[in-house]
Amino acid sequence: MELKASNISFSYNKKRQILKDFSLSINSNQIIGLMGDSGSGKSTLCKILAGYITHYSGKVTLDGNEIPDKGFYPVQLIFQHPEKTMNPKWKMKKILNESWTPPKELKDTFGLKDQWLTRWPNELSGGELQRFSILRAINPETKFIIADEISTMLDAVTQVQIWEKLINHAKANNIGILAVSHDHELLEVICDDILFFDEINNL
Repeated sequence: MELKASNISFSYNKKRQILKDFSLSINSNQIIGLMGDSGSGKSTLCKILAGYITHYSGKVTLDGNEIPDKGFYPVQLIFQHPEKTMNPKWKMKKILNESWTPPKELKDTFGLKDQWLTRWPNELSGGELQRFSILRAINPETKFIIADEISTMLDAVTQVQIWEKLINHAKANNIGILAVSHDHELLEVICDDILFFDEINNL
């Protein structure tokens, strides 16, 4: 399966264009790194690929077909700051089950403890919340994951644990990953290939 962005252009206002004729493709058996400076437009691209931003020019397709905007979206975005994506009025069990109910084996794989399910988001650490974010994203219907600086705020040990588990799961389930970061050393370790944002974005 192929996720393809073709000639994507986007601007928040007339004075500043963020993306211009940006194109890339990822196969579901690949982990592709996308490296660029902070503020360059990487996160905007991530939101377009995952369907959060819909007003842009160009096309995002899955195996050549436009992605329907109804039902579960097969391209899932994992954000850098998980606490900003979770309803503070919901307990963690409801937040997780909003996407799906992962089996205990998978929760154990990602180090998600049962006692966390009855807590509020503000009672958990960033690393704990990010484990929930990843489990939400790997719904059985997910075909691609866009990982936007997902381990930047985490300690080195947690970074390794999270990436190792996510990559193993993705490879076992034929899920492609676009790993977006400004950490070249990390991308060198986890990715099959690395693309450089500024070389693709035709500003």
